[in-house]
Amino acid sequence: MAGLKVTCLDCGQVNRVPEERLSDAPKCASCGAKLISEKAVEVDLATLAKAARSDDLPLVVDFWAPWCGPCRMMAPEFSKAAMALKGQARLVKLNTEADPRASATYGIRGIPTMVKFKGGRETKRQSGAMPATAIADWVRG
Repeated sequence: MAGLKVTCLDCGQVNRVPEERLSDAPKCASCGAKLISEKAVEVDLATLAKAARSDDLPLVVDFWAPWCGPCRMMAPEFSKAAMALKGQARLVKLNTEADPRASATYGIRGIPTMVKFKGGRETKRQSGAMPATAIADWVRG
């Protein structure tokens, strides 16, 4: 079956979406949730692990914590970048305070840190707050 594998961030089901339909608001075959969002979506460690392993569409994770000033400054910029990259990549956030295992699992030493996954592996990483245009350029680059 043709199409890109995209994990539902609500239920964890892996779906296949034809590439030309990515901008048509595809929904999960199991739960009906949107597969491609115009905003950054909060995920847990298990969902992140499955999506990072399974998805064909690039997945960009912002590892952050609520007490982190630069993280809070970057949050609206990360959401703007998610809108700009809709259909090209999915942007998700993982709260490292809520799930401390994330830092050990992904080797996060400072926050905010963005990690890009494609085809089941990490392809790049960047620490520090960035504006939306720089985030979008980094993801595309």
